[in-house]
Amino acid sequence: MSFSLAATEISPKRRAILDAAAELFMKEGFGPVSMDAVARAAQVSKATLYAHFSGKDALFQEIVEENCRQMQALVPQALSDHAQPLEAALAELGAHWLRFLLRPRVRALHRVVVSEGARVPELAQAFYAAGPVTLRGWLLDWLAGEAARGRLQPDAPLPLIAEQFFSLLRGDLFLRATLGLSGPVTEEDIRPLAAQAARAIARLYGAAPGDIRM
Repeated sequence: MSFSLAATEISPKRRAILDAAAELFMKEGFGPVSMDAVARAAQVSKATLYAHFSGKDALFQEIVEENCRQMQALVPQALSDHAQPLEAALAELGAHWLRFLLRPRVRALHRVVVSEGARVPELAQAFYAAGPVTLRGWLLDWLAGEAARGRLQPDAPLPLIAEQFFSLLRGDLFLRATLGLSGPVTEEDIRPLAAQAARAIARLYGAAPGDIRM
């Protein structure tokens, strides 16, 4: 797989800053949080804080990018290696992504963007670029690998497939969880949804069995 966010070594102070900022953003929203508050919560000086981050936008963007790195790092190697049939791989990938996206911390960050994005468009842009755009790029790269193995129909529209797959996953379960209208999300919630999304994509765009190359 060629599309990834480069892993980075994080110093203890930078780690403390990121953790403190994430907690503050989730509790108070983006607007009310000041760099002074982040410095106090992280127990670092303002000079140290600004040596690592130019402002709140940069802080929030790195928090989102780090979530994407964590999400990609957890992708099973069998998926990266294209070792499974299309539908089974999509079902596993969808379940993996839903588990991550429905984590309380990830949902809280999403709510911050929704509530603050209109007032601070740079925040929404940073989130969109570091989150959805990055994940779509990863999926497009993976789908291209599937296409090269003959597992998709010739000339299958990869960008459309990626968008449809994400849309199928981000259904009522994701909306209710993000709005805080559901209880804890379980595997019994996640796996059927991921399987249905995978089945729909495989039936629409999967190649005939005789066309598949390993």
